Amino acid sequence: MANIKSQIKRNKQNDAARKRNRVYRGSARTMIRKALVSLKSGKQEESKAEVLAAIKTLDHAATKGVLHKNNAARRKSRLMARFNALKD
Repeated sequence: MANIKSQIKRNKQNDAARKRNRVYRGSARTMIRKALVSLKSGKQEESKAEVLAAIKTLDHAATKGVLHKNNAARRKSRLMARFNALKD
């Protein structure tokens, strides 16, 4: 446990940020999982909607700084590669 006043405040700030970031990270994971499930089902229209929703949440998380922009880009690229493989 911190004894220094500034570190006590910093710990509170870190905890608040962690709780805030969990929302964005968790929703991104959920949307990716839904997209992957719909891709496995093979329904193209449903999959397109799910993939686009996942991409939107990844962009939002990257904008908020929860995910690094390259990390979000890599995940989006992999999702789109799977979606494009489904079309062929």
